[in-house]
Amino acid sequence: MNTYIALLRGINVSGQKKIKMAVLKQMFEGLGFTSVATYIQSGNVVFNSEENDTLITSDVIKTAIKKEFGFDVPVLVLTHKQLAAIYQENPFSENLLNGEIEDKKMYFTILSDPPDPEAVTELIANNYGKEKFEITNKVVYFYAANGYGKTKLTNNFFEKKLKCSATTRNLKTVIKLVELSKLT
Repeated sequence: MNTYIALLRGINVSGQKKIKMAVLKQMFEGLGFTSVATYIQSGNVVFNSEENDTLITSDVIKTAIKKEFGFDVPVLVLTHKQLAAIYQENPFSENLLNGEIEDKKMYFTILSDPPDPEAVTELIANNYGKEKFEITNKVVYFYAANGYGKTKLTNNFFEKKLKCSATTRNLKTVIKLVELSKLT
């Protein structure tokens, strides 16, 4: 049995693509997934599955959401180990520990595919003031110094510039999902 975390992008935002978590949980259980738990309203689901392939699992979930709710939703599926590694490899961890940056302004933009290398080079060559980020093949670690609501470096910005699909979660959510998936 494998423990997975499904990250749904763009649901329950500004009244768009509404999905109640209780209904989403039932849908996951109907797909044969077990130990299903949701976390907050933004589309975070921890579950167990016999399937060994995250891409197949992602496709199954996307297809079921389209059928059940009538709209397309990008879905990233990660293992506990993958998400834990993303959290542990945060290049801003030391800055968080010593109080140089605020934890509520730390974000993880998780990428569906490795980003375009030329785009990465172009992005890191620019100056974004107090806002800082590090880009890997799996994630953009982003410190939104002025707050996520005021930044221009949004999920859409990174998707467009890096030429890959992505979904963003804050530090608190990543920590909670790592904890929840460890227990499953």
